[in-house]
Amino acid sequence: MSRVLCKSLIPSLLSSSSISAQFRFKYFSTSSSSSSPRVSRMATEASSSSSSSSSSSASPSPSSAIDFLTLCHRLKTTKREGWVRRGVNNPESIADHMYRMGVMALIAADLPGVDRDKCVKMAIVHDIAEAIVGDITPADGVPKDEKSRRERAALEDMCKLLGGGSRAKEISDLWMEYEENSSLEAKVVKDFDKVEMILQALEYENEQGKDLEEFFQSTAGKFQTEVGKAWASEVASRRKKSN
Repeated sequence: MSRVLCKSLIPSLLSSSSISAQFRFKYFSTSSSSSSPRVSRMATEASSSSSSSSSSSASPSPSSAIDFLTLCHRLKTTKREGWVRRGVNNPESIADHMYRMGVMALIAADLPGVDRDKCVKMAIVHDIAEAIVGDITPADGVPKDEKSRRERAALEDMCKLLGGGSRAKEISDLWMEYEENSSLEAKVVKDFDKVEMILQALEYENEQGKDLEEFFQSTAGKFQTEVGKAWASEVASRRKKSN
């Protein structure tokens, strides 16, 4: 999303005095040449407010957990930008997308060498940084390296807001693994990301009479796993029948 951390970022979050102190500095740079400002000041305040015991423990404190979940609320309210740009009525949110990906990972057949539970976790965190940076699409003109920089900075700040510790590290490790496509699980979840998108495109075509061919074209030949290829083929077959 190009309107990165606009002034209306999570009004409900800012209404909480305990969180607003941590989110005093709310803006990412919109220029790829700028390394600052970011939300690092927010993270510093959140980190300094966390006790050493909560930072080293497995579980976040109740305060850190609720602050983190309040920030994640934006995933439920931010619409997926690709659908917005195509004039889709009542488009899905980022959280909607991640939820169905999690279900995909849950119901997929067991695959040799693939940890299914890890796939479920990865699916529900792979876009979590978008709670801060929004849904940045190719149409926004943000260079890939800059998009990655913003998302990594956001993830770091979110993990600090959570209070650090093993839960935050697990989220960070899963996100990085997905981002770098560095494991079998990451490859499976990246395929689910594409399958979920084209399935959603097919549903919008059928429900709203849209022509969303570009979303199918953008994923053609890019599936890395047999399950991804098989599910994508099924979606394509159903689309052909519906036309």
